[in-house]
Amino acid sequence: MATMHCEIVSAEKELFSGTVTKIEAVGTIGGLGIYPGHAPLLTGIQPGPVKLSMEDGEEDVFFASGGYIEIQPGYVTILADTAVRAEDLDEAQAAEAVEAAERSRSEQAADVDFSVVAAQLAEAKAQQRTIDELRKMKR
Repeated sequence: MATMHCEIVSAEKELFSGTVTKIEAVGTIGGLGIYPGHAPLLTGIQPGPVKLSMEDGEEDVFFASGGYIEIQPGYVTILADTAVRAEDLDEAQAAEAVEAAERSRSEQAADVDFSVVAAQLAEAKAQQRTIDELRKMKR
C-alpha cells in the first residue's frame, strides 16, 4: 500500500506527524482527496475537518480553522491557524458559539462588525461539521 508523510502544525504546536494513505480536507478550491502521488499543490484550507487514513485502516479526524496545505511528492504539510483533534472539541461550546454568532448577526447594532461575526459563525459551524464527521467514523 502506497503511503505519504503528513504533518499537521498550528501556531501552538505540532499535532500530528506520521505516515498516512489518504488525506481529506476542504481547500479554497474545493474538496481535496489527497493520495500518494498527488501533484504538488499549495492552497488555502477552509475551516473544517481534516480526515487522515492510516496504514492500519484506522482514521483520525482533526479540526483546522483555516490555513494552508502544501503537497509535495511523498509529503503533505497542513499549516493550520488553529488545529485540534476532533475528539478534543467541545460540542456544547461549538453550539453555544453558533448561537452567539447568530444572535450578533441578527442584531442591527452599529457597533457589530459583521465580517468578524460571519467568520466566527463559519468557524463554529465548521467545528460542528468536524464533530459530525467524528461521529460518522465511530458508527
